[in-house]
Amino acid sequence: MTHRILFVCLGNICRSPTAEAVTRAKAQALGLDVTLDSAGTAGWHVGKPPYGPMQDAARAAGYDMSSLRARQVSPADATAFDLIVAMDAQNAADLADLSAPVVLFTDYARHSGADHVPDPYYTRDFTGALALIEACADGLLAELSGARPQV
Repeated sequence: MTHRILFVCLGNICRSPTAEAVTRAKAQALGLDVTLDSAGTAGWHVGKPPYGPMQDAARAAGYDMSSLRARQVSPADATAFDLIVAMDAQNAADLADLSAPVVLFTDYARHSGADHVPDPYYTRDFTGALALIEACADGLLAELSGARPQV
């Protein structure tokens, strides 16, 4: 079964493209059939690549997201994806107009104690955000593959 997942943050230049790239790499390593995309609730960065320092942190960990470009969430996303994953509660609230089920990415890494993925654009903690995104991706993929997630 193919799973279609959309990751969403505010500007689609840090957290959600990182979640897309990390989840894609991990899913490929597991042989899982997934279709992934990312978007922002705001349109400030449409067409731009992920933020340089976020790309640097991802690249250092073995993830390439240089081909990704920011886009804004659209109403069509409600039916185009099986799962919409928000990086924080404000992103989830901003998606209410889509009338589609939205989950928080950190729901897949409850053991982390985090209730959201902090925005490294503001915190400047790119490696910390990446580590949390990796943990969330592991939990999400464990659930999709039917494996028991680590808690």
